[in-house]
Amino acid sequence: VIGGSHDDSQVTLMENISEVTEFILVGLTDSLEMQVPLFTVFTIIYFIILVGNVGMIVLILLDSRLHTPMYIFLSNLSLVDCIYASAVTPKVMVGFLTGDKIISYHACAAQMFFFSAFATVESFLLASMAFDRHAAVCKPLHYATTMTRAMCTSLATGSYISGLLQSSIHVALTFHLSFCHSNIINHFFCDIPPLLALSCSDIYVNEIVLFTLAAFNVFFTLLVILNSYLFIFVAILRICSAEGQKKAFSTCASHLTTVSIFYGTIIFMYLQPSSSHSMDTDKMASVFYTMVIPMLNPVVYSLRNKEVKSAFQKVVGKAKSPLGFSY
Repeated sequence: VIGGSHDDSQVTLMENISEVTEFILVGLTDSLEMQVPLFTVFTIIYFIILVGNVGMIVLILLDSRLHTPMYIFLSNLSLVDCIYASAVTPKVMVGFLTGDKIISYHACAAQMFFFSAFATVESFLLASMAFDRHAAVCKPLHYATTMTRAMCTSLATGSYISGLLQSSIHVALTFHLSFCHSNIINHFFCDIPPLLALSCSDIYVNEIVLFTLAAFNVFFTLLVILNSYLFIFVAILRICSAEGQKKAFSTCASHLTTVSIFYGTIIFMYLQPSSSHSMDTDKMASVFYTMVIPMLNPVVYSLRNKEVKSAFQKVVGKAKSPLGFSY
């Protein structure tokens, strides 16, 4: 009888240990001297993200001249940047300001879902934008019939469905695991690799699913992007004007730079076994695609565009006019 009671207590103890109700995020640094400077930097970055991306959405909505396929994709890209940056950055800022690095089990799952979903959506939107540019540069006479409203809607909707579906799979598989060794996440947000490293369950299936879906997303969308730009570069080389070539190459270089940063960090983070991960290195890489890229996208894709500048001046002119009209 005594032996049976002891066994029952061990089972109960193990069940209690495996039932994690909250996690502790290690964050970017333990240095107290760095908390205020980092809070200031991240606040500025987050402010730029919100102002830049929300401003872009508003401009596109207000100016009928921007109701074209390219700007429809840009408005969706801005929305996605705001959502997945907001899933991570505010919690990081609170940690710097108050030292509170605790996140509940369900909040952790929600953070993972929104970040994973909309980061995936972004990759498909980038591919859609490359396809749009390919149609505009390489087949300008057929552009209106190729990039119809139905085509734009299908590409955007497909991007969202793919992101939400894949994220649901990742969250379901990850939070089906047991976390019985520790609840301390060596990261600044609830990402998939650090949670897999934390689990005491068999994560073989999780790793296979993560690698397969990430590889599909990266290679499929990169294939579309690289194929599109290959034909775009060929078309640019046929331009007689040296100034026209330079301008076109500059625009493509900016796009490809952001694509390289985005996909480079994704490949670095997800297309390797969890055993080879260095979490400190991963955290630095994660800052790029959680905060830096959403901050740069409005500049790279939109704010350097003459049409966007013209729309901005038009909106400012209306705001300055007492009756809401620009002169």
